[in-house]
Amino acid sequence: MRRGGGGGNGSEGEPEWPWPWPPCDERLCLALPMWVLVPITAVCLGLFVVGVAGNVLTVLVIRSYRDMKTTTNLYLGSMAVSDLLILMGLPFDLYRLWRSRPWIFGQLLCRLSHYLSEGCTYCTILHITALTVERYLAICFPLKAKVVVTKRRVKAIIGVLWAFALLSASPFFFLVGVEQPDNHTDFSRECKPTPQALQSGLLATMFWVTTCYFVLPVTCLSVLYGCIGRELWRSNTRLRGPSSLLREKGHRQTVRILAVVVLAFVICWLPFHIGRIIFINTRDMRTMLFSQYFNIFALQLFYLSASINPVLYNLVSKKYRAAACRLLLPQRAAQRALTGTKDAGGYTETSTRHDYTTSF
Repeated sequence: MRRGGGGGNGSEGEPEWPWPWPPCDERLCLALPMWVLVPITAVCLGLFVVGVAGNVLTVLVIRSYRDMKTTTNLYLGSMAVSDLLILMGLPFDLYRLWRSRPWIFGQLLCRLSHYLSEGCTYCTILHITALTVERYLAICFPLKAKVVVTKRRVKAIIGVLWAFALLSASPFFFLVGVEQPDNHTDFSRECKPTPQALQSGLLATMFWVTTCYFVLPVTCLSVLYGCIGRELWRSNTRLRGPSSLLREKGHRQTVRILAVVVLAFVICWLPFHIGRIIFINTRDMRTMLFSQYFNIFALQLFYLSASINPVLYNLVSKKYRAAACRLLLPQRAAQRALTGTKDAGGYTETSTRHDYTTSF
């Protein structure tokens, strides 16, 4: 499902694909030739390690420090949880690439892995959209945002987004299953779309729904960022006090981070949706072979999108780097704080208040 095309290898009931590698046997059942699988596996394992470590760090940083628990960071922390769940499906995809059958993990994990991947995909784009709407309100309607945007409401919105995303993806739980065309051997067990889903057109319909889930929010994001950019450009011509300048600087930092996150999201997920469109419209063997390789490329970008956000936070945000340093290297952070205290003549000033308009 995530990968798109299936790796047929000439078993009963399947066409003889023109793959340039040996057919399946009980020892090995590759979905791609070995020279392609080895580098793909190395890249995916690297993304898995970086993504899991980075997203866990993001969740811990936001949970551990009060000054990091802004409304924006609540969305980003929830997105990190979604990315972690997406990454949990990566080992199953690698297994299918190296051994497309037999599927040994049972019916529940077959369905659950695809369902969670789809649900978290929806959840991420909904979070990005909701977060951009919040930034739009905070920048274009700051007085209204102070009343409307609260942590309690943001937490409630996050809960609604998760519920709506998981409910929207629920058909995928029933569109896949462990199929066993040959009842005389367990080797033919394969986790793939059910014949009913393919014949009825439900799978193709859900693929188009997923594509709309991508296109419509991206269109909304483009309009909102245009309005945000216009408002920030107009604000340059206005006379502002020190507090207003500080708030505007926070706005720009937040928008910069979100713009990078959205750009990475579009670049990484656009091939994923193009690959699905190619797959559901494939009618000949040559296109199927192209679809297979294209979807493998899209698969890596898909998991890159779940791994890259913590790296972007670290590159763009000094506040995130400082908080991560405090969490991972508490002694070094304490020494820096002590040095700063001495440089300030022995006096320090701390504040537990954080503005709703600032984030990382």
